[in-house]
Amino acid sequence: MTLTIGLLLFDDVEELDFVGPWEVFTMAAQGQPDLRCLTLAEKPGTLRCAKGLRVVPDALIAAAPPLDVLLVPGGQGTRREVNNQPLLDWIATTSRACRFVTSVCTGSLLLVAAGPARGRRVTTHWGFVETLRARGEAEVLDDVRFVRDGNIVTSAGVSAGIDMALWLVGQLYDPPYARMVQRRMQYDPAPPYAAEV
Repeated sequence: MTLTIGLLLFDDVEELDFVGPWEVFTMAAQGQPDLRCLTLAEKPGTLRCAKGLRVVPDALIAAAPPLDVLLVPGGQGTRREVNNQPLLDWIATTSRACRFVTSVCTGSLLLVAAGPARGRRVTTHWGFVETLRARGEAEVLDDVRFVRDGNIVTSAGVSAGIDMALWLVGQLYDPPYARMVQRRMQYDPAPPYAAEV
């Protein structure tokens, strides 16, 4: 049985918000031929990300296959897309059939606005916590890497999406497999200025 993970993209999406999880999921797929990852966008053409990376999505949301996992990244583009009702409607409809609905960074803004994360415990980038909290539509936690509330899993900013994606691989398969993926990625953070190297 195929597991399909869809990563939603839009102009001004934060690169690592989707590329980090993409690396995790596609690394996991190397040992799991049933796992398929694809990038999705509302409109055709090349997208320009927050830091200038240009990407061409695999498919349009209107033609997307059924998804087992939806990932909504963040970035400055979320401030625009939160007012894009057709996109929010697609997120709401697609989420109903997903095993997990996830976000990275300010992608949680779209999950709350679209409905799946409304009234749930969520997190986001530390610099956006108060803004999302002020909307009053979700319980926004800070100082956590990721939060699970039912099938809604939201992660903090940028690099936190990698942690969430590894946790998700452990849920879709098992923790030992997720640890193997982590080792293959050589993901063992010891950032300068915060840890001994």
